[in-house]
Order: sequence, then structure tokens, then C-alpha cells
Amino acid sequence: MKPRKYGPFKFVPINRRPRITWPNGARVALWVIPNIEIFHLDNPMPGDANERPGSGGRTHTPMVREWATRDYGNRIGVYRVMEVLEKHGIRATVALNSDICAAHPQIIEDAVKLKWEFMGHGKTNTHRQTEIPPETERKHLFEVIETIEKATGKRPLGWLGPGLQETWNTLDYLIEAGCTYIADWTNDDQPYLMDVDGKRIVSIPYSYEVNDSAVIVRAKHTAPEFERIIRETFDVLYREGKESGRVMAVCLHPFVIGQPHRIGALDRALAYICAHDGVWKATGAEIVKHYLASGATF
Repeated sequence: MKPRKYGPFKFVPINRRPRITWPNGARVALWVIPNIEIFHLDNPMPGDANERPGSGGRTHTPMVREWATRDYGNRIGVYRVMEVLEKHGIRATVALNSDICAAHPQIIEDAVKLKWEFMGHGKTNTHRQTEIPPETERKHLFEVIETIEKATGKRPLGWLGPGLQETWNTLDYLIEAGCTYIADWTNDDQPYLMDVDGKRIVSIPYSYEVNDSAVIVRAKHTAPEFERIIRETFDVLYREGKESGRVMAVCLHPFVIGQPHRIGALDRALAYICAHDGVWKATGAEIVKHYLASGATF
């Protein structure tokens, strides 16, 4: 895709669109996305800084506190998330760093048993898509997709870039790799079509608002506040979904929401949502498949 001033899609305001109807007349497609990520101990953590950088050019000083906090999510937190989602009959769509497949295969084994879906999320969260040399980005992306396919038995159909980052070439490579949807573009509450030089991919609503990392880690809100955000977001989307279906993305990081003092907030919020009629618990691929089958025009 060539550089451009606006995205590779039409600007279609919400009040000028055909009606979206979800299966069984549901108002809201509930899409839950745990980000299962891995960070390398011998690299600085993105977004953090060494409090006491090593001298003599030692730039890869282990950042033990930041790294260990995230490793907690893979050792403990993800299993709390699994328990809560299974309790509410929700099959997640994992945004997966492909290095997890070799480093922590037990997580993959357990997620496959739950019939979770997987979408690509780079190799690790230590590096962003925009930091990969241009000449190796395509190879890097294909390796992520193929590693996840080999480990899970299914080729990923979706992608969420680490840090929601893309280059001008990322969408072209994703389409070439067989992906049907992208979650980086947080600019809507409904799926929409992207036209990448005549090739098609669907943008599915991810969220930087209903996102435990953004709300709790960055904005410093409490777990009860995150619970309130989930509930109030749902209330608005559910009301609007009566006219045309909406997608509600609940974006999770096991090292955040999987802490003992926070997991109850997720449990209560999902119980509230699932108590409503007209909620379709769906994976990303299911949402996109239904959207395209309905004759999507925007």
C-alpha cells in the first residue's frame, strides 16, 4: 500500500450504513481477546526505561521487575482468564506472540482444548512491526503465521500488531498470507471493508478503551473502574445494536486482569453482559465470516 493521507477504506458515517444483523437477531457480538505475549529478558522492555542503566554500553541490562510482572501472566494469570471465560461459555480469540509456541507450549495446548481461536501478534512484544527491517518484514510475518498454524493446527485468519503498529506494507503481506481480518484500526464499532490496491481485508473493532492495559496500567484506574467501563460500554452498544449490530471487544492481558485482586472484576462484568438476551459470543473469524456472508458493502 502506498502512503496516503487517509486509510484504505471509505469514510462511511454510522448513520449512513446498511443495517448489520448478527445471528439470531443479536444486538452485540461479544469478542474477547486475551493478548498472550512473551518478552525477552535480554532486551529492554518497550515503553519502559531502566531505572539504573548499566554502564559501559550495556544496553540490555535485565529489567527484572517489568519482565517478571509480564511472565506472571503466562505462569498464572492466563489460567484465571481461561477459568472465567469457560464459566461464561466464551471462546476467546488470542492475540498470540508466536514465540509462545516454542517457549510455553502448555499454554497453547490448554487454549486449543478450549477451542480458542488464534490470531497473529508478531513473534514477541519486545519488537514492534515498525522496528523490523523493511526487507525482512514479509518473511517475519509469514514465519509468525506459519509457526502458529503448526502449533495449533489452524492457520490464523486475523492479525493484531504488537503495539497496534503497521508499516505501509503490512496489510499487503497479511492478505498474501491468507488473513481475512485486521484488528489494529480502533476507529469503529462495526467491521468494515478495506481496499488495499484492489485486495480486500476486513477491519474488526478492537479497543484501546475497553482494554485492561490502557485502563489499568497506563491510566492507573482500578479494577472496579475497569468493570464499570466494560458495563457502561456494553449498555451503549446494546442500545445502539437494536438498530444495527455492534461489536464489543474486551481486550485483556493476563498479567494485568489475571492478578488475584482483579480477576473478579472481569467475572462480574461478563456475568452482567451474558445475562442479556441478544448477545452473540463470537470469535473474530466468526464475526468476519458472518459479516462478509451478509453481503457487506462498506
